[in-house]
Amino acid sequence: MAEKKEKKAKNIHEVTVEISGEKWEQKLDETFKKVIKTVKIDGFRQGKAPRNVFEKKYGKQSLVVEAVDACMQEAYVKALDEFKGDPIMQPTVAIDKADETGVVYKFVFTTKPEVKIKKYTGLNVKKDAVKVTKKDVDAEIDKMRKEYADLTIKDGSAEEGDTVIIDFEGFDGDKAFEGGKAENHALELGSHSFIPGFEEALVGVKAGDKKDVNVTFPEDYHAEELKGKPVVFKVTVHEVKTKVYPELNEEFFLDLGLEDVKTKEDLEKTIKESMTEQMEYQAENKYVDELFEAVLKETEVDVPHELIHEELDRMVAQYGERLQMQGLTLDQFYKFTNSSEEALKAQMHDEAEKRVKLRFAIDEIIELEKIEATDEEAEKDAEEKAKKHGIEKDEYVKAFGGLEMLKYDIKVQKVLEILKK
Repeated sequence: MAEKKEKKAKNIHEVTVEISGEKWEQKLDETFKKVIKTVKIDGFRQGKAPRNVFEKKYGKQSLVVEAVDACMQEAYVKALDEFKGDPIMQPTVAIDKADETGVVYKFVFTTKPEVKIKKYTGLNVKKDAVKVTKKDVDAEIDKMRKEYADLTIKDGSAEEGDTVIIDFEGFDGDKAFEGGKAENHALELGSHSFIPGFEEALVGVKAGDKKDVNVTFPEDYHAEELKGKPVVFKVTVHEVKTKVYPELNEEFFLDLGLEDVKTKEDLEKTIKESMTEQMEYQAENKYVDELFEAVLKETEVDVPHELIHEELDRMVAQYGERLQMQGLTLDQFYKFTNSSEEALKAQMHDEAEKRVKLRFAIDEIIELEKIEATDEEAEKDAEEKAKKHGIEKDEYVKAFGGLEMLKYDIKVQKVLEILKK
């Protein structure tokens, strides 16, 4: 017999299922017949000891515990049938009572909470205008030329941006300190890869120069014994090299892998198109994020804690996958950062809550607007996306999570079109 009882929160429902009497005794007997095959009792062949002897040795409660587990699925089906609702997650279950007379399960079902959206149109969110200027294009070309620049030996003095080939050794007083020595080290002046003052002191040196460079280590330097310490580096300059940037010619365009680019004008056009596409993509993402943020401000919903915890588990798993791509595990990350899973989840909590709340808001708009997506729409979308990614349609559908996930994504896109209006 199942009894339904509703709690204060409208989306939290308790269903109590009791198994007792003849049915419970039958379950205990079935459990005994299963368990007795695995235990050995002195004086009896394995599996042949009577139930009263087993209970005397192991206690009646040992059969009760096993029977409680054996009845769990049956109780869940009965609770689900009695509830007749649409739970949004697996129910929690507690055992209210379990003894030789019967067992009482208490299932707690969570349904969709009440969602109130004050408004989701006229959100007054504007998309950023995208404009690529000549200055932007020139800066990108300069960046490309720097990446392909050759270092050539320079006869004159070193300037910022030049590279010096040096030997150096650091001294604290008269004593050389550990880690302060190198030979034939290539150092780009102005790269800020050395402690403050070191690179600046080498501006103006020439090949063959020897120079003492006096600097002070920063207070936050990683080596405790050198924090805030004034030291001297004895430097020998072997070579001064300067960057020679490639000409904007066909050879350079081929190096870039731009075979269709033959002139500077072609390059400028290609770069402008590429930058415009990238900026459009960024502007669209920012626009969508701001639209969703605006909807969240207009949405009221009590987000179930269990769903937040589920989302946190998913986010941590995804973070672990990204770390694996960098050759790290989550355990290594926790060790290196002196952190833990609990600390990581605490950092992610607000974002997890926001994601769950947004899903409720989107689902509410889908319901209010009676938005639908057909199998045909999903199939067509999958075909287009698969072609774009250079894979088979079925492979794309599987990677996306199935046709139903694709249909839901189409519904979300339709919601976005409404928000944009």
